[in-house]
Amino acid sequence: MKRVSNASLKLGCKTNATNLSFVSMSKLRIALTTGDVDGIGFEVTAKALHHLGPQKNVQFILWRVDGADSRYLKLIDKKWTRITVDSLEEALKIEGPYLIDIASDLSPAEWVEISAKACLQKKIDGIATAPLSKTSIKEAGFKDLGHTDILKRLSKVKHVNMGFVGEKFNVVLATAHVPISKISKSLNFTVLAEALKNADGLRKKLPPAQSKKPIGVLGLNPHAGEKGLIGNEELLLFPQLLNFAKENKIPMEGPLVPDAAFFESNWKRYSVYLTLYHDQGLIPFKMIHGQDSGVHISLGIPFVRTSVDHGTAKDIFGKNIANPHSMIDSIRWAIKLARL
Repeated sequence: MKRVSNASLKLGCKTNATNLSFVSMSKLRIALTTGDVDGIGFEVTAKALHHLGPQKNVQFILWRVDGADSRYLKLIDKKWTRITVDSLEEALKIEGPYLIDIASDLSPAEWVEISAKACLQKKIDGIATAPLSKTSIKEAGFKDLGHTDILKRLSKVKHVNMGFVGEKFNVVLATAHVPISKISKSLNFTVLAEALKNADGLRKKLPPAQSKKPIGVLGLNPHAGEKGLIGNEELLLFPQLLNFAKENKIPMEGPLVPDAAFFESNWKRYSVYLTLYHDQGLIPFKMIHGQDSGVHISLGIPFVRTSVDHGTAKDIFGKNIANPHSMIDSIRWAIKLARL
């Protein structure tokens, strides 16, 4: 069943496809998944869509729970003609400058999986995702730990890295959700080389002034190991990695001393920081950028996926105080990358 709504049409008005006046096909289709139903995902996505308004040659497909907060639907309708359907299959039949709104009874994890499969089948051009908790993924029956693991499984790609683009600096994580006790064992030349390749792919997509700068690779240990006095991972890994970078014409510097790498004076020195574990990169990134900017980009998969750089924030669910800036930037980056 299709329902059409905008500022001049009654919400929930039912119509048939034959009653819709279509125009030429949009060049890009971007799916927006709104994450946990008791998180801020739908709020920030609605606010982002209201802020951005319709984008030239782009059609958005919005996944949200059936019965979502009506105040955010009304906010969307101030800028958009919204057509509500029940499935992605039905959404893909609709052409034109509409926001296609999927009111779904599936789990949020399934929205991501279905959208990713559609990307792989070239039916849509990218995904921008709101936060999805690991608990929600598990409750859906998935074995994956997060968005990245879902995308890795579906893409059948072994090395996928989390990249974060911010106003001040950019970060790529060599490893993701690995316990601190297992980080050293998870690092080897192949892992770092593949992460460096993915970081270089991000570097090349940055504006020219940034893309000309090297990738700064952090050491693992305090003081980057002090030539083996505080751990030997740097001595074992970096000579080979530097040779790999030279052979592949990847501009790289490292190992950088972790506690000094993110001094403000270094932000403009590097195009991207490649950090060796999750918190080594995300603590400074989130401390500096907060919720005002920051986009998560999945690197290494064969399609575009961007996301916010924050969590579900269930403590402020329903309070209408969530900051949409990261979602706004995420959608903009999804469009930008899909057009490259």
